[in-house]
Amino acid sequence: MRTLVFAILTLLFLLPLSTSAQDARLAQQYYQNGEYEKAAVMFERLYRANETQDFYYDRYIECLLSLQQYEEAEKSLKKELKKYPERLSFSVGLGNLYERQLRIEEANEEYERAVKNLPADRGAVIKLAQSFTQLAKYDLAIATYEKGARLLADDGTFSYNLGELYRRQGDSPRMIESYLNSLRDNPGILTSLQTIFQRYFSNADFDELQTQLYTRIQEEEDAIFYVELLGWVFIQRKDYANALRQVKSLDRRLKENGFRVFQFAETVANDKYYDVAIDAYSYIITEKGPSTPIYVESKRQLLRCKREKLVQDYVYTQEELLQLEQEYLVFLDEFGRNRNTAPIILELSELDAYYLNDLEKAILLLQEMVAMPGIQQAVQARGKIALADYYLIRGERWDATLLYSQVDKAFEDDVLGHEARFRNAKLSYYFGDFEWAQAQFEVLKASTSKLIANDALDLSVFIMDNLGLDSTTTSLTLYAEADLLIFQNRFDEAFAKLDSLLSQFPEHSLQDDVLYAKAQVFRKKRDYPSAAALLQTIVDEHKEEIRADNALFELATLHELYLGNPEKAKELYEKLFLDFSNSTFAVEARKRFRILRGDDI
Repeated sequence: MRTLVFAILTLLFLLPLSTSAQDARLAQQYYQNGEYEKAAVMFERLYRANETQDFYYDRYIECLLSLQQYEEAEKSLKKELKKYPERLSFSVGLGNLYERQLRIEEANEEYERAVKNLPADRGAVIKLAQSFTQLAKYDLAIATYEKGARLLADDGTFSYNLGELYRRQGDSPRMIESYLNSLRDNPGILTSLQTIFQRYFSNADFDELQTQLYTRIQEEEDAIFYVELLGWVFIQRKDYANALRQVKSLDRRLKENGFRVFQFAETVANDKYYDVAIDAYSYIITEKGPSTPIYVESKRQLLRCKREKLVQDYVYTQEELLQLEQEYLVFLDEFGRNRNTAPIILELSELDAYYLNDLEKAILLLQEMVAMPGIQQAVQARGKIALADYYLIRGERWDATLLYSQVDKAFEDDVLGHEARFRNAKLSYYFGDFEWAQAQFEVLKASTSKLIANDALDLSVFIMDNLGLDSTTTSLTLYAEADLLIFQNRFDEAFAKLDSLLSQFPEHSLQDDVLYAKAQVFRKKRDYPSAAALLQTIVDEHKEEIRADNALFELATLHELYLGNPEKAKELYEKLFLDFSNSTFAVEARKRFRILRGDDI
């Protein structure tokens, strides 16, 4: 019985709340649908039931204004203001009413009265400022916060709010000054401020922020958060050399173990600023030494950056390659050849195979690496894929396909497995098993790796087009054999094979593919003018063929990075995304075009 009574009382208590919530939803629906008469009746009733809810009253007045019932609205506002003189939002509402009627002088009087009567109460200050902000009266909102700060005797209490208002006004110096004041009083908002700066700031805003930070750092030497923010600003602007100075400074002042510098180095290395990354990793190695837990990884990443810097533009000497190889060997002598250093062995094998042309040494390194006990499966799999590539370069087809198949089976639903399957399919293509290869490429078009999916799509379309043109596969077989010779770095034999194809099939649609293949060889040999000439021929004479967009993108890249002609590159990138909007290169071409044009990306 007692339980039943409690349940009834609870129901009776909750019923008004439930009804009120339903009425509020219905009133809001009327308002959104433009049924202002119905909405006004309901909002007024809701407000009278709970006169602390300004939202209901504001909506009621908005309904009256939408109905142009100005006299009734004015009468109601004056009545409420008389009843609750401390609720300054009513003065703002009355001023807004006058302003809509073009009674500007009276409106300003009401706004000024609200600010004048502001009490020394934080909640009241925020509420009045928000009322002005909702009407886009930013000057009055600023005046409210400034007066509120004086009344509360706390200059920084509304700094963040003022920063937001100055941002809306476009007053960059005051916006930044206010935001930095708020950071000074509450360093915990650093991440929030960085988000705002990233979202809204222009280059000019970052200039101003940088200037103000320099001043504050000089005046407040212990304010670490300003140094941290300045480093972040340099990173946003890709001024990585200056950013590294700030990161190092923080590491020293805070007596850290180098992890902040390591994270920074990863960022700039991923952005291909290898010189700065090398400086950062070297700092960790020399300044922190073996006592830091990231010492070994820093040494490994230092080697990786040195290698990438050396080979990225194909601009290197034999002496530089041998010096880098020696640094890898010193690393392995120091830390041993084991499962922990297996990734370094893989990198060294690539250096030997592709740049020092010592295929036998590369194969011996990887045979040792993949047989190591306890090696991580993913590292071993990457080693097997590389070793299979080297076997294929050496002409050992069956050893290569065995290793590809092992990785495919072990990582069936992983990108590593997709990579192995793609290479196995390409191996079949090299040796003339076109239908099986094309079927595999069709499946790989759905790979989660965009690079694999795009390459698979290109080869699938290529095989399908060329198989459909001839009653025999002779021309495609010749091209695939030449493609394999290029993979094996047997360039003279490849050119002879391609020339034979053109001689036997002078009108064949593979002409653009032959030109493209030769251009790839010239690029590998760092003969960029010859590569550009062949790619230009494809663009000019084979614009309807499937290699046209590839050729256009690579030609633009050559002009941008190697031939010193950014204007020509910009012209070619624009042509690509305009004329080949469905190309897989279109998005990247548009991005590079905008960068060359000087856009703020």
